[in-house]
Amino acid sequence: MTEYHLKTPLCVADVDMLHAGDVVFLTGHIYTARDKAHALMRKSGSPVSLQGAALYHCGPLIKEGRVLSAGPTTSGRMARYTDEILSSGVRAVIGKGGVPGEPFRNRAVYLAFPGGCGAAAAMQLKVCGVHLQELGMAESMWDFVAKDFGPLIVAVDAHGGDLYRDVRASAQKTWKD
Repeated sequence: MTEYHLKTPLCVADVDMLHAGDVVFLTGHIYTARDKAHALMRKSGSPVSLQGAALYHCGPLIKEGRVLSAGPTTSGRMARYTDEILSSGVRAVIGKGGVPGEPFRNRAVYLAFPGGCGAAAAMQLKVCGVHLQELGMAESMWDFVAKDFGPLIVAVDAHGGDLYRDVRASAQKTWKD
């Protein structure tokens, strides 16, 4: 396990050096997107360039331009959009619960952030802008500026490493033994 402090936008070299189990802290722009934002982007395209982006599966609570809570939402709901979003240049997806690893191979990483830590996450994020406001606060696409956002665990790497798959296999082996 190695610890990395990276800046967005991320490049291919950033992603290539990461391996499942590594710890990452991100500084720079991080965009949020949940179900409705993904669906709208599929239809109309993204309102921002996603080249090198970190996309956070999060429905934040914002009051008077300040982030009050920004915990991760379950990424599995957005799994059907993963290939498309990675094709648009996203280099890191942040969330909880995992997504299938295959779309990430040779192009991106999935970074796990612990659920229940929304208030802690909020202290590391500042609102820079908001897009797709017609979707409502939780579903809008927020543009945050992060300072050492994390710790994030590389749960799926670009080389085929997948902590979720490994844990399931270990559990199945233990159950059979």
